[in-house]
Amino acid sequence: MNGLWTGRTTALLGMAAAALVAGVAPARAAGPLPDPKVDVALASATQTAVFAGGCFWGVEAVFEHLKGVAQAVSGYSGGSANTARYDRVSSGGTGHAEAVRVTYDPSRITYGQLLKVFFSVAHDPTELNRQGPDVGTQYRSAIFYANEEQKRVAEAYIAQLQAARVFRRPIVTQVNPLRAFHEAEPYHQDYLVRNPTQPYIVIHDLPKLANLQRQYPALFAGKQGSTPLSKF
Repeated sequence: MNGLWTGRTTALLGMAAAALVAGVAPARAAGPLPDPKVDVALASATQTAVFAGGCFWGVEAVFEHLKGVAQAVSGYSGGSANTARYDRVSSGGTGHAEAVRVTYDPSRITYGQLLKVFFSVAHDPTELNRQGPDVGTQYRSAIFYANEEQKRVAEAYIAQLQAARVFRRPIVTQVNPLRAFHEAEPYHQDYLVRNPTQPYIVIHDLPKLANLQRQYPALFAGKQGSTPLSKF
């Protein structure tokens, strides 16, 4: 991902065209992901969860289009506060991952359901330190758990998916304690909603929303000002 989108537009369009012609083997076997056998108990108080799965633009957009999610915020987790800036994180040497903090109502959507969307729609959990064209540890797949219950559910679901051989390759998602979450710069927030025709968004992120709407219609929530997905 490049926040200013300089010379990468042409290259990404070429990559997308090549992928459509050659065909790319899906990381996941056909069929929906199973529901988590272990989940967090229902609660009335608002909860938060932090996920990293490549460029935070698309991950944020997926989660903020879920019923029961009050807010999704792009940011950085895994490194120190003094390096939580886009120009520093983009170097790949800060320890940070581009991450998204999800604030949700657990009486409407569970932590397990968020995990199911994370693994099936938001990103490819079998790609190590990359997502699509974005390469580096800042694009790693990670779950930053806020408490032991989230850790238990995340680890149990990964084990469940591995045992079921849902993916054609091993899951490489890290499960790490949440030390801190640092909000990203304002121009990164709601990036997809504000830039729906930007080539990176069209190629990599709008299809995620289309998949979300198709796979989880009961969970999908339209967002005011969002782009219609019918063309996908």
